[in-house]
Amino acid sequence: MVKDVVCGMGVDEKKALFVSFNGKKYFFCSKACEEKFSANPEKYSGN
Repeated sequence: MVKDVVCGMGVDEKKALFVSFNGKKYFFCSKACEEKFSANPEKYSGN
């Protein structure tokens, strides 16, 4: 399991949506969380 960086929910890495940012994969439980991350990746990635 990996953690959705937007909502904190645990998600199955094999089934989760993901975005690569600064060479790292970030996983999401839903399209809504993926969209929030993509709109402001610095906020959620800690970069």
